[in-house]
Amino acid sequence: MDHSEALLIAGTAVMPGERRQLALPAAQLFTQTPLEMPVEVIRGKKPGPVLLVCGAIHGNELNGVEIIRRLRTLATLKRLRGTLILVPVVNLHGYINKSRYLPDRRDLNRCFPGSPAGSVGSRIANLFFDEIVSHCTHIIDLHTAAVHRDNLPQIRADLSNDAVADMAAGFGIPVIVNAGLIERSLRCEAGNMGIPVITYEAGEALRLSERAIVTGVRGIVSTMRSIRMLPAGRPRATTMAPNIAIGARWHRAPEDGVFRPLIDLGAKVRKGDTLGFISSAFNSNETAVEARVTGVVVGINRLPLVNEGEALFNVGIFEAADDVEEDISLHADRIEDDPLFEPDTVADIDLA
Repeated sequence: MDHSEALLIAGTAVMPGERRQLALPAAQLFTQTPLEMPVEVIRGKKPGPVLLVCGAIHGNELNGVEIIRRLRTLATLKRLRGTLILVPVVNLHGYINKSRYLPDRRDLNRCFPGSPAGSVGSRIANLFFDEIVSHCTHIIDLHTAAVHRDNLPQIRADLSNDAVADMAAGFGIPVIVNAGLIERSLRCEAGNMGIPVITYEAGEALRLSERAIVTGVRGIVSTMRSIRMLPAGRPRATTMAPNIAIGARWHRAPEDGVFRPLIDLGAKVRKGDTLGFISSAFNSNETAVEARVTGVVVGINRLPLVNEGEALFNVGIFEAADDVEEDISLHADRIEDDPLFEPDTVADIDLA
């Protein structure tokens, strides 16, 4: 699309230099109450990429909603080149019901690119692709872990694609997981259209994490600088060269019981280390959960009550796990010193 032309979404034309909030008619409740997907379009006066930042494709993953709310207030966006499209809540049904899923229990992130004559999920996915994704040159998709799980802030990306790898590195956080594409996910299907997509994973479902939110806002701005939507700015202490996980291994519960972890997100573990214990409320026996690989914990189960086979720890495998643990700790300390970490000071901050 020629930048001088109007960008048309939901029948509304947005011209260069304009900023518009739109309501995209997405679905109805069974009461026939309409659901409208909130969309904000911010267009710079000068040409550049068209970046979509979206959240809550899984309706109970809330960090992305807050990241977008804070991102849109930054005075830095006055220097925007190209177009920024913000969609804080894609899965409206799930958001209203505090659920990952749609009413028919489908996962919206397995419905893309969708169909106008399919299920609710397929229709929403098709609308999102036609009205939003089709205009984009780049996408950042915001997620958290599932219910009762917690993810270390990380980028998931298919690093075999150079444009995706550049975006992932541009986000500027310590951990990138080289993750393959899942059929019918946004990352896969937009990628099939030639649009580079990265996924930011951080925190828990139904919970807000200040560290995850600030890291996300900073990372998006850093990516926008890397693709030349924003001026380069001065180097930030919170921006770090990434460590790439060449794989990850879930460690599962060897039996039913009460799970007690000994380590937390970001910790280095060696093969054979005791990660935690599972015990019974009715006797003194404990069963150790041992690390089967050397790496760094990038995901953890926060619910103590577990069944045999349940995922407990996700350990990322790196070439230099010691360096990764140190980088994660340093990045966490720097984020807590970041001016964005004070929520009441976020509005109109100019991230020069």
